Amino acid sequence: MAKVLEGFRQHQSYGNVVKSTTPQSKGEKADDIWSSLLDGVANGKRLPEKTVLVLGGSPELQEEYLGILGSHSARRQNEKHRRRPPIANKFALGYTYQEVLDADQEDLLARLSIHLLSEPSLDFASLLIPVFTARNVPDTLLVILLDWAEPWNWARQLRDWIRLLRATLEQVDVMTQQVMEQLMQDWRKSKRGSKSSDASGNSGSANEGSAILPLGPGEWDEALGLPLCVVCHNSDNIDYLEKENGWREENFDFIQQFLRTILMKHGASLVYSSSTMPNSLPSLTQSMLDIHSLIKPHSLKPNYTEREHVLIPPNWDTWGKILHIGDGFDRERVSKGWSVDIRLPDEDGDMKAGSRDHSLRLFEDTVLNPKSDKDFTPSLTQKGLEVEVPSHQAFLASQEPTIARMKADEEKTKGSKDPRSTAGSATLVDGEERGNSVDDRSRVHEHIGPVHFNMGGIEVDAEDMVQRLKDRDVEGTPDKNPPAVSTPEGKSQNEALSKFFADLISKRGASNSPRASSQS
Repeated sequence: MAKVLEGFRQHQSYGNVVKSTTPQSKGEKADDIWSSLLDGVANGKRLPEKTVLVLGGSPELQEEYLGILGSHSARRQNEKHRRRPPIANKFALGYTYQEVLDADQEDLLARLSIHLLSEPSLDFASLLIPVFTARNVPDTLLVILLDWAEPWNWARQLRDWIRLLRATLEQVDVMTQQVMEQLMQDWRKSKRGSKSSDASGNSGSANEGSAILPLGPGEWDEALGLPLCVVCHNSDNIDYLEKENGWREENFDFIQQFLRTILMKHGASLVYSSSTMPNSLPSLTQSMLDIHSLIKPHSLKPNYTEREHVLIPPNWDTWGKILHIGDGFDRERVSKGWSVDIRLPDEDGDMKAGSRDHSLRLFEDTVLNPKSDKDFTPSLTQKGLEVEVPSHQAFLASQEPTIARMKADEEKTKGSKDPRSTAGSATLVDGEERGNSVDDRSRVHEHIGPVHFNMGGIEVDAEDMVQRLKDRDVEGTPDKNPPAVSTPEGKSQNEALSKFFADLISKRGASNSPRASSQS
């Protein structure tokens, strides 16, 4: 048995030597060609991997953002009864994934690896460093999520997130930093031009041979090393701020101008989104990640006039376009102040430079928080303010104690009044009223003079005629209380009548006594 195994090994080794020394046949060469072709096709079918880092917002707000971003994938999953990818964003750095579908909802264009972080603490920098590698940096997008429920906190939130990103990207390896520098150069070269209107910002074949315009003031002077998109979610809350907090159009214009000014320094884009209204968030995200559909190409049209649907693509904005919204906005002050605000604190915790022109202070002094600012009182002259009117039952219930108190005071006043004093005061009041009426009549008579009218061709004085009629009525009216005349006959009659009634009363009293009843 051992000799058989030894002979088999020798034969196998001899066959391998012969195989290696003999030239390859035509069939073997054909097999190599087919394998290389199949490998190329497999690599072409491999889905591109994209990375999205979502910063800011509560876990619930992040889930709404992911719902808008993956709305097409969700429809396909519902049709095929597939489960949605789980979202783990309750603690520290969260993670989920999504698949980007083509316009026909059949072909997969890319797969998104989405990392989520809610708190802008510098302690999380160590968690973010592994996300940025030299391999995935060219396919990475930064997203800062803001909420229209509290727009007065936006400047501070953006400052904190920018500080965290700068502290994180400064700690990545040298090769990754070189890749980021090259990436930012490509984005700067994709400046506005006749052939470079692609909103994705990538310098592709469309940008080759086109003239590169010079950068304007406040553009790309604070580049982060990665493309950035700021999403202001729940834009349908703008109407609530206008009605309940008394905000005007000037407030919303200032917020848009402020955001556009500071985002130009980072080469970032801006978009307003809502779960209840259609928006351009999915198209802008796919365009910035260089995900293009062969069936329906992305068409991003800048929009800054509709306050609920604002869309500012990267490399599109300028200081001149910002002034189209309204004059009076100090772009230079905000731009310079923002460069100071985003500086990292030193070891003592103090800022390296101080200035009164900090853009953060300007924003918070202009966009007030109605919940915490004690001095915030909406002006009653502002149009659009609504006054809450209570129901009839609630109003009557609130007035019941007042009515009861007034009723009790009225009863006390009635009980304490003396009839005589009341009568006297009434007489005094009547006299005063009569005196006042006489005075008023005399004043009227002096003002208009005597009144005359024509009666049968004879001019008659009206006041003289009225006075004569009054005198005649007084003479013809008998006296209601004539003076009493005392005569002997009348006196005797009165005495007789009084004696008669007195005898009658005495007789009735005697007939009702007990003795009278016993005698009878």
